[in-house]
Amino acid sequence: MNLIQKKPAWIKVKLPMGKNYNELQKLVSLHKLNTICQSGSCPNIGECWGKGVATFMILGNICTRSCRFCGVKTGLPEKVDWKEPEKVAKSIQILKIKHAVITSVNRDDLKDMGVSIWVKTIKRTRVLNPSVTIETLIPDFKGEKKIIDQIINMKPEVISHNLETVYRLTKKVRIQAKYNRSLEVLQYIKEINKNIRTKTGIMLGLGETKKEILETMRDIKSSKVDILTLGQYLQPSLKHFPVYSFVLPEQFQEYKEIGLKMGFKYVESGPLVRSSYHAEKHVQ
Repeated sequence: MNLIQKKPAWIKVKLPMGKNYNELQKLVSLHKLNTICQSGSCPNIGECWGKGVATFMILGNICTRSCRFCGVKTGLPEKVDWKEPEKVAKSIQILKIKHAVITSVNRDDLKDMGVSIWVKTIKRTRVLNPSVTIETLIPDFKGEKKIIDQIINMKPEVISHNLETVYRLTKKVRIQAKYNRSLEVLQYIKEINKNIRTKTGIMLGLGETKKEILETMRDIKSSKVDILTLGQYLQPSLKHFPVYSFVLPEQFQEYKEIGLKMGFKYVESGPLVRSSYHAEKHVQ
């Protein structure tokens, strides 16, 4: 299969600008915060930051895993910053964010895989922002139920964990992750608290077939997931997994229609869609 390097006309990213974008950029820099918007080279950073919406990334900006699709740095993370929960909570307060998305790098180097910082961040965010709704975009925590329980007990409105790709490509794209383990994490969350909305996302253009995409969507629905996102994979650098194809916008629309017919509450599907895109709508 030939690799595709040149981006098509429909992959257009607006330049970041505007008052809200500039204010958020200054705040992130001032408090030395990490956002997946920057670390993950999100194409929607201009749109989201322009609206005063950001996805805060806790536990540093160096991941212990080496997923071949991700732009976040891999290596030995720095020490845990115990002031981070307060920094994130205050930033959400200053920006008057109504729906906060919080994610993290994988911290397999820590005994609790970083869940204590997760809990403190959610608690402090709620104290300073009583009316905020929260989405937690979590790692798989190696499937450890006692750790996942601590996130569930915080009762965020949405718990998200991304499957990222189809079964056949998982070992190539998510080297330390497991397809079935991710599905089990999502299903477990729903079994413990049916009121929490669950969410996952997959990337297209990695070499998967339409049949595999539909099979994956069915697997996700069987795991009781409420919200599905589908977006185009964009290669962060030449060292990362290559782009095999650019999926047409009308194909994304077809997958959205299929997903809604399957029974998902929300389906965000488009070339530039990422897991936190329009996240504020998913709690309505």
